[in-house]
Amino acid sequence: MIPYFELHTISLGPITIQVWGTMVALGFLVATWVAARRAKSQGIESNHIWNLAPWILFFAFVGARVFHVLFYDPSWYFVHPLDALNPALPGFSIIGGVLGGTAAGLIYVSRHKLKVWAMSDLIAYALPLGTGIGRIGCFLIHDHPGTLTHFVLGVKYPDGIRHDHGLYLSLLGWAMFILFYILGRKKHPPGYFAGLYLVIDGTVRFLLDFYRIGDAKYAGLTPTQWLLILTVTVGIWILTTKRDTVNS
Repeated sequence: MIPYFELHTISLGPITIQVWGTMVALGFLVATWVAARRAKSQGIESNHIWNLAPWILFFAFVGARVFHVLFYDPSWYFVHPLDALNPALPGFSIIGGVLGGTAAGLIYVSRHKLKVWAMSDLIAYALPLGTGIGRIGCFLIHDHPGTLTHFVLGVKYPDGIRHDHGLYLSLLGWAMFILFYILGRKKHPPGYFAGLYLVIDGTVRFLLDFYRIGDAKYAGLTPTQWLLILTVTVGIWILTTKRDTVNS
């Protein structure tokens, strides 16, 4: 079992560092650097990755907030609408962030006439590493407690041993990045890493959501689970559909 400890802020003299935000920012920067570095080996200008990154970041935060407001706690935001506009308040859904970031990516790729699947693979290849780093922040502040358990990776919360989804999702991110790094040594059809990411991440996230507490549910499933059914299906479609490696 893993001991329970919290780390929300770090004080460096007069400066107070927010742990969660710092880890998310670090994960985003490292993932962007990895994608830009890999872009060179794929014949894509790395500047496209750096130019796209701010747009993905902005639309990801907007998408994460909107998805949470609409599907996880709409009754609260109906009464307190201004809270939805306050980024300092908690309430972000990563699946909404993925949707927002995807929208930004598609707009950028279309405007610059880039290859959709090649760019999708670059982002999907690096995304697990960013998640692995960023989710460490979730684990340190324990913002995703799960149900009681006797699992070896359970965390000893004050009220008992619980699943900790920040920990699990961080481990998932690191494991997926290691897998992608190994697989990335060989050539694959365009869309391979995008499809693989959607299938692996979507399947694991779908299962983990059964062990979360306090989430809104519709017909027994969380909003994220309903959307993951679609994303996993899209991932399987990408992996099983033959694509023209020149025109994709």
